[in-house]
Amino acid sequence: MEALFAGGGSSMIPWLLGMPVFGGFLIILYALTSGSKEDKFQERLKQIKTGSRPQSKIEEQKINARRKTSDSDIAAIDSLIKKMLPRREQLRLRLARAGYDVPLGRYLSICGIVGLVVTILALMFTPLPTGAAPFIVIVFGLGMPHLVIGHLGKRRQAKFIQNFPEAIDLMVRGLKSGLPIGESIKTAGEEVQDPVGVELRRVTDAVRLGSKLEDVLWETSERLDLQDFKFFTVSLAIQNETGGNLSETLNNLSKVLRGRRQLKMKIKAMSSEAKASAYIIGCLPFVVGFFIYLVNNEYILKLFTDPRGNMLLGVGACSFLIGTTVMYKMVKFEI
Repeated sequence: MEALFAGGGSSMIPWLLGMPVFGGFLIILYALTSGSKEDKFQERLKQIKTGSRPQSKIEEQKINARRKTSDSDIAAIDSLIKKMLPRREQLRLRLARAGYDVPLGRYLSICGIVGLVVTILALMFTPLPTGAAPFIVIVFGLGMPHLVIGHLGKRRQAKFIQNFPEAIDLMVRGLKSGLPIGESIKTAGEEVQDPVGVELRRVTDAVRLGSKLEDVLWETSERLDLQDFKFFTVSLAIQNETGGNLSETLNNLSKVLRGRRQLKMKIKAMSSEAKASAYIIGCLPFVVGFFIYLVNNEYILKLFTDPRGNMLLGVGACSFLIGTTVMYKMVKFEI
């Protein structure tokens, strides 16, 4: 046993140091992401003990509307975010588009912890120089969460587009049976699955609080950033001003949206071969570099330690970025 620790003690030190750091990161991340659920549990437990009735949904929304301008529960952090962080509204819209209604303070805290922990682990377990720490923090602390939120937002948008024509059909049936448009939207929000259902329920709840239907629909279309929902909003706005058969208008809109969805699926199928080729070509440099590192790490590490290697890495990164951008533009079609 002594010989084992004597021979491999130096190689075990990074693992012994890294495991507590990673464990602490998991604990902090869990505390940041699950704090709202714990607060709800404690609030519910307090209501059971005191026998008080919970607040109504409308009262709850009024409180949430007052808290909407707060980016953090800590006043100092909230003030710092409002002074230092640019384009806060754009970041809020990205989070809401992905389905996450979290304060900016919590999101930025998670980004900072992820960047810090990944940087510490990378410097401990890889031969990267210490000067690469700012680059790692920017990439994993800001870039990766930004990409993840963008991916989740696009996936939620795709799911919304898939189910939105069925919601319009439910509205048309409600209008034909004599219900007003507000009740038809409410019925569709209760019947259609999320994210269409939750967005329509938000619309009806905002109208209950006294907002105009047209204003709420424009706010929702700005948050979703979807042409399909903008068409729906414009149709209701025009019908409200000029009148006409709203059920027939929405029925035609449903057919148009289904046609757009079928056309998008056809284009996706036709461009799948080009996308697969782009993915393979884009992943090839990283896969080859990884296998060369496993076979002869000293050979490839010269790219990071030698100035000439750094220059070649920079040229290769620029060429790679230009090539992937061109391939992305070639397979991307707007409908």
